[in-house]
Amino acid sequence: MRRRSQRLPCSDFEVLDGPIFKRLSRGTPILKMQPSLDKSRPSGHGRPMAFESFMEIALDEARKATSRGEVPVGAVLVGPDRQVLAHAGNRTRELSDPTAHAEMLVIREGTVALACERLLGCDLYVTLEPCAMCAAAIAAARVARLYYGASDPKSGGVAHGARIFSHPQSHHSPEVYDGIAGAEAATLLREFFEIRR
Repeated sequence: MRRRSQRLPCSDFEVLDGPIFKRLSRGTPILKMQPSLDKSRPSGHGRPMAFESFMEIALDEARKATSRGEVPVGAVLVGPDRQVLAHAGNRTRELSDPTAHAEMLVIREGTVALACERLLGCDLYVTLEPCAMCAAAIAAARVARLYYGASDPKSGGVAHGARIFSHPQSHHSPEVYDGIAGAEAATLLREFFEIRR
C-alpha cells in the first residue's frame, strides 16, 4: 500500500537565521524552516507553492529499525517524478555490514531502480544528519536535495565534523535542508540510547 506524503504550503514556512539560508564554508545551502504565522505572504508566481515532505516514511523506517535493535535512522529516496524509489532503515547489525546505513541502502536501491549510478533530480530524506561516509555517497550519486531531521554534532558529516560538501574534493553539493521533523527524529534516538544505558 502506498503512503501519502504530507503536503505543506511553502508560504507556511519562514527562514531562520537572517538571509534566505546560511551557507557552509563552500556554499552548501542549509535552509532552516519553521511554521510561519504570516498567511498573507505571497509565494511563487502568483500561486502558492507546495513543499511535499516524505519524512514521515523515513520516521516509520527509523521506528522499524528500532524494533530490529538497530539505531533508529530511516531514509527515503524520491525520484524527480515525486515517486518513492526506495525506503529503508539502518541494517548494520542485521546484515553484519558497517556500511548498511539507511542512506546507503536507499542509494543502492535507487540506482538499481533507475539503472544509473547517478540519482539526478532525486531527493533524499533522512531522519539524522548523514555521517561522512553517507555524505560522500550522496555527493557521488549526485542527489539533488538532502532533507534531514536531527543534527548529529558527534558523527555528522554535513553541518558538523567532516562537512563533506564543503571540501574542494566534493564534486557535487546537494541543496541541504535541515530540521525537517527534527524533534521527533531526535526523540527516537534519545529514547533508543536511554534504554541501552
